[in-house]
Amino acid sequence: MAKNAGNSVTGEEIWLDGKFVKWSDATVHVLTHTLHYGLGVFEGIRCYAGVDGRSSVFRLPEHVRRLFDSAKINLMEIPFSEEEIAEATLESLRRNHLSEGYIRPLAFIGDGAMGLHPGKNPVRVAVIAWEWGKYLGEDGMAKGIRAKISTFSRHHVNAKMTNGKTCGDYVNSILAKREALLDGYDEAIMLDGQGLVSECTGENIFVVRDGVIRTPPLYSVLDGITRASMLEVAAACGYPVRESQMTRDDLYVADEIFVTGTAAEVTPIREVDHRTIGAGRRGPITEELQKAFFDIVTGADARYDRWRTFV
Repeated sequence: MAKNAGNSVTGEEIWLDGKFVKWSDATVHVLTHTLHYGLGVFEGIRCYAGVDGRSSVFRLPEHVRRLFDSAKINLMEIPFSEEEIAEATLESLRRNHLSEGYIRPLAFIGDGAMGLHPGKNPVRVAVIAWEWGKYLGEDGMAKGIRAKISTFSRHHVNAKMTNGKTCGDYVNSILAKREALLDGYDEAIMLDGQGLVSECTGENIFVVRDGVIRTPPLYSVLDGITRASMLEVAAACGYPVRESQMTRDDLYVADEIFVTGTAAEVTPIREVDHRTIGAGRRGPITEELQKAFFDIVTGADARYDRWRTFV
């Protein structure tokens, strides 16, 4: 079984370039182009054990489509079909005996030519699955996390296209995350080039004020699949939902704040820059939406079974 022991991920088999290999044999050359220059694309996907005893992957077709969209944005041609990547995802879970887990499809440029232009270097693809718990911690899910406004700005739409999940883009996130942790926080909130609220290091952000739920518009944030899901679910629960620009002080006076993402799922923020958010704990709307999310991914709410691909 693939596991995340602390920060060390281990497992049994990895799908690499069309076939399964032993975990320890999934290696690349030191001159792999993506290793040097960062041009590669990836996805983060989760599988959940259902209340009916069946495991399912949450919104698998949407994740695979976004992987191919990211590749197209970056002028990369993935040498497999969307159907092949989807099946490799499911088979990775089976071969690693995972009823629940995190799946990381990765398309990267292999070795050959060096320099910024990769020339005819092959585009290689891997799919890795492992056991991964709550990204921001079980305690954070229940009580909320502490966040700070980062000194690092999020990528500007014309400096680096923001709709793709590009490997090198996440250096920006690493710097912001490290800064937040060194300063004693759990997460960083990043502003865009105009100083408006963008997103966190790996999550989209939502603000609740007077029962209205707001989230930044897509031009400066990743089109998160969990984000899109919660926009739909929140509206179905009867909440007014708006995609609108926000300033940092909108965060400070929010009644509730929560973040969404495949890794983070739905996690509340209880404090920003030493300002207590609401009552300083997970708010009632966040709790309702959090419960709705886990009911959906585990099949307890069968109305959204269209979002589940069974293993």
